[in-house]
Amino acid sequence: MVSHTMFLSARRLAHGAAVVAGYAALGLSLLITFEVIARKLFNFSLQGVDEIGGYVLAIGVSFSFAYALLHRAHTRVDVLMTRLPVLLQAPLNALAMLLLAGFSLFMLWRAVETLKETLEFGSLASTPLQTPLWIPQSLWVIGLGVFALFASLLALRALWLLALGRLTSLNVEFGPRSAQDELDEAREDYGDSMATTATQEGKQT
Repeated sequence: MVSHTMFLSARRLAHGAAVVAGYAALGLSLLITFEVIARKLFNFSLQGVDEIGGYVLAIGVSFSFAYALLHRAHTRVDVLMTRLPVLLQAPLNALAMLLLAGFSLFMLWRAVETLKETLEFGSLASTPLQTPLWIPQSLWVIGLGVFALFASLLALRALWLLALGRLTSLNVEFGPRSAQDELDEAREDYGDSMATTATQEGKQT
């Protein structure tokens, strides 16, 4: 099933994709700022900034789905979950993961069908840029594909843990995030940043 090494590799890939999406959003904000200033002061417009913004958001969000999944950041209603016994929590967590994987595959299927129609008709954006829609849609499909792949792998792992009767491990890996989980992650991130700072200072000296 999903080994620890594979999970770490997937986490690095998702993290890298999320970082790229974040920088793309930052670049978009700078572009919008320039557009606003240019319109206000120089009566000049780049044309198509809103179109580019739509592409950046759609593609960035699709790649960020995988990052949110691996960090258990997707919203879950867990008011009753934490009050249930472990024997009930485990199958519900496995079911939640299975449903998320199914939904991710459904989104990927519909995105692929949309891309097929775009390629068939050679669709262009009805904007001044006349962007060939297969370009942003291809990146959008790739992002959803990565999300669907990770969701399917994790769903298989959840079912595997359930079949083996490793209910505690299943709940730890796939249950809603607790305050302690967030605290541990914050400590880990702080330790990594301190280690990076120490390494940089050591190189400078």
